[in-house]
Amino acid sequence: MRVVTIGLALGTALLASACNNNSEEKRDADQRAAAAGFVPPSVTSRVDFGGMMDRRFRTLDRDGNDIISADEMPSGTSRIRELDRNHDGEVTHSEYSEGTLNWFDRMDLNRDGAVTSEERESSRTERPATPTNPVLSNTN
Repeated sequence: MRVVTIGLALGTALLASACNNNSEEKRDADQRAAAAGFVPPSVTSRVDFGGMMDRRFRTLDRDGNDIISADEMPSGTSRIRELDRNHDGEVTHSEYSEGTLNWFDRMDLNRDGAVTSEERESSRTERPATPTNPVLSNTN
């Protein structure tokens, strides 16, 4: 029993030591990348984006009634106000979901159902006139 306890303690110490070395290496690599101005590329799928936006909606909808009312809006100039299709001063969950997925579709310049960091940057200057859902409109 004592051998097992010593072995576990030694294993835990070695594991902690290895983790510390990896975290130091990662921190050093992150510092070198930041100094070089490197921003790692990212890819976001339409499903992941929808999930992130749904969590954002739930955070903003403080009273949980599936409506972001005027007092729940993040700021007076929030882009969320653009999603109010019926102009009643409130954004329903369906207005928010459809509107944010339209934002995604405008960013997805090659219509592959994923937005890369390059597409996100490019979409700020290249806005397609008619966003389409690449997943639903792909008839191939």
